[in-house]
Amino acid sequence: MATNTEQKIFTGIGMDFETGGLDCRECACTQIALQAVRFDTWQVFDRYQSYIAPYCRQNADTVHRKVLRTRHEQARMEQAPMKYEQAALDYSGITMELLDAKGADIRKVAEEVIGFARGSTLSKGSRYKPVLIGQNAPFDIGFLQQMMNHAGLVTEFEKIFAGTRDYYGNFQPHYIDTLFLGRLAFADDTEVTSYKLELVASRLGVELDDAHDADADVTATLDILGVYTSRLRNMEGKSGMIQKKEKTRNHFKI
Repeated sequence: MATNTEQKIFTGIGMDFETGGLDCRECACTQIALQAVRFDTWQVFDRYQSYIAPYCRQNADTVHRKVLRTRHEQARMEQAPMKYEQAALDYSGITMELLDAKGADIRKVAEEVIGFARGSTLSKGSRYKPVLIGQNAPFDIGFLQQMMNHAGLVTEFEKIFAGTRDYYGNFQPHYIDTLFLGRLAFADDTEVTSYKLELVASRLGVELDDAHDADADVTATLDILGVYTSRLRNMEGKSGMIQKKEKTRNHFKI
C-alpha cells in the first residue's frame, strides 16, 4: 500500500496596517503590508503592500442583514468620510496628498489581499490555511475585517484564512501575537519596561529601519518571531520552565 509522502506546509501571513486612528469602526485604513512565510523553513515567499485611497463610511451591517433605512439616510452615511486623525497621520508619516496620489481603491486592495492569502496556502486541508501574525494582532485584524466588510468579501475572507466561529457565530481568524510572546520572553527582565515593536527588536538585535512603515514593521515582526522560533527549536529537550510537581488526584473529586 502506497503511503502519502507529500510534505504538508504550515504558513503564516505577517500583517501590519497604518491607519487614520485607533478605532477600526470609525477610522480609515491608510496602508497595508503582508508577507507570507513558511513555518518549516521560515522563508518569506511572497510580499504585498499598498496605500489605500481615501474612502467613505459604509454600514457594517449591510453585508450580514438588511437594515431598514431610507434612501437619503443611506446616501448620507455612505458619503461621510472615514476619520483621518492628524495625530495618526503624523505617527505614520502618511499624508492625505500621498493617499490621493498613490492609494488604491479599498475594494481592489481587499480583492488583492484575498488573492494573496489564497496563494499563500501551500497545502490542502483546513488546518493548512494561513494564520495571521502581528504585533498587537487584534488591532490589525479589526481593520482587516473592516476592509473585507467594506468590499463585501466577508465570506471569501472566512474561507481563505484559518479561524473558528465564536459563541455568537462570528468568525474569528487565528493569529500569533508577538506582543504576548515578548511578554513571555522578557517578563523576568527588569530592564524591559515596554514591549513596543522597536524596543523588542532592539533587545533581540533585529533591525527596524523605518518604524511605522507597514512593510518595515512586518519584516521586523517576522524577524522577531523567527528569533523566538529558533530558540524554541534549539532547546534540545531542556525543560527548565516546566513544573515538575508530581501529578496526584488529591485535588480532584471523584
